[in-house]
Amino acid sequence: MKLNPVLNIVKKEIMDNIRNKWIIVLSIIFALLTLVVSYFGSIFSEGWQDLGVTISGMMNLVQFLVPIIALILGYAAIIGEIERGSMSALLSLPVSRLEIVLGKFIGLGSILGITILVGFGIAGIIIALNVADTNFLDYLVFIASTILIGLVFLSLAIFFSTLFKKRTTAMGGAIFLWFLFNMILPIVYTGILATAVGLSGLLEGEIPEWYHLLTLTNPLSVYGNLNSLALNLSFGEQITISYPSFFSGELMAGLLILWIVIFLLLSIWRFNKKDI
Repeated sequence: MKLNPVLNIVKKEIMDNIRNKWIIVLSIIFALLTLVVSYFGSIFSEGWQDLGVTISGMMNLVQFLVPIIALILGYAAIIGEIERGSMSALLSLPVSRLEIVLGKFIGLGSILGITILVGFGIAGIIIALNVADTNFLDYLVFIASTILIGLVFLSLAIFFSTLFKKRTTAMGGAIFLWFLFNMILPIVYTGILATAVGLSGLLEGEIPEWYHLLTLTNPLSVYGNLNSLALNLSFGEQITISYPSFFSGELMAGLLILWIVIFLLLSIWRFNKKDI
């Protein structure tokens, strides 16, 4: 695999999205949401909250917003080029399908990573100017984990882009993925837990180990576990989370990376079998 074709595709994806103002718009959205959560998001006190409280408040918003942005960026990465006819022209050049998938992923991933880093970074600086004893290391871990979950959904989107024959179908698949991981699976898992331990068990905080293992099939749960374990986040005096002893921030990060690698490999495999 030659590096130049991959870099050329990366450059094209970045320039296309810069022209579409994606970086500017998304950076502003991330920055504004973070500042709003930091200033207005706590019911316990008024004014600016430290970055730890801000991260706790931002996690739910990230789980809703970042996946749909990643899915929008990636669902048409392959099928969109095929429908426009530009994929045939691209494949006529000395470039392999492996290089196309990697170039698309790296280019779109760079756009996503830059917007998250710039948006959250600007907000973090503003918060730090208004709050004493800011823990920037924890905030950087939060930003890195957010980029990681974004890349998970980007790899899923690219796989769906190779899986379907029409752009509209790929878009429908992306929407289904968002609902699956954000709403359907959490409801199903909670129902299973409630059936197994009963309402009284839930109120007493009886969470069996198998339930924590079950939630690892949802990358958004893995993302939440990663931040809770790595940053020792507090979700309020009445809420405590007891994880299995083998759970760790490193394990959660590794699982997210595994999601990315598996679906990138599936994307390459499916694209190699796809008729253009």
